Amino acid sequence: MSGHLDYEINKELGECYLFMGELDKAEEYYKKAVSSNGIHPDPYIGLATVAIQRGDLENAMAMYEKAHNIEPTDKSLSGIGLIKMENGDKEGAFPLFMEAARMNPENMVALFSIIRLGHELDRVIEIIPSLVSALEVNPGKHEVRYSLAGCHVCAGDNEAARVELEKILEADPEHEAAKEMLAQIQS
Repeated sequence: MSGHLDYEINKELGECYLFMGELDKAEEYYKKAVSSNGIHPDPYIGLATVAIQRGDLENAMAMYEKAHNIEPTDKSLSGIGLIKMENGDKEGAFPLFMEAARMNPENMVALFSIIRLGHELDRVIEIIPSLVSALEVNPGKHEVRYSLAGCHVCAGDNEAARVELEKILEADPEHEAAKEMLAQIQS
């Protein structure tokens, strides 16, 4: 078999075993994928996930960094950001999540992390463009639109919040949280 075919098979087997929760087997096949073709970030992302499942954040960080050095992706940025956040480095994590959201506006880990950190670090205004970009790609993501409305409220722009909430209610008239927020800003 060619090296690339070996790589693909081993990577896929690693993903299957990871999905099934068999961490030792997943790790074995991800390592085989790395040794058959060490120029792709995916097996390192898989090894990082295995390490996280085992509670080994130091090894997970090393694997995310290896993946990132091969090819920076929204997944590697989000992984590094999650570990930084877990270790209490919120200021260091925030720009990583922002970059991940720029690379892939549909990366929900990055989006929800910037929403959380935007509020915690009082940087809500900075995250609004990322939420707008995500909605340009997928306008039906009500949870993102609802978060955007909340950011507008925090920024003092109740009119922009109202517009977003009305879009949610137009698509889903029973969306309780949107109805509640709309009632709050209209009172």
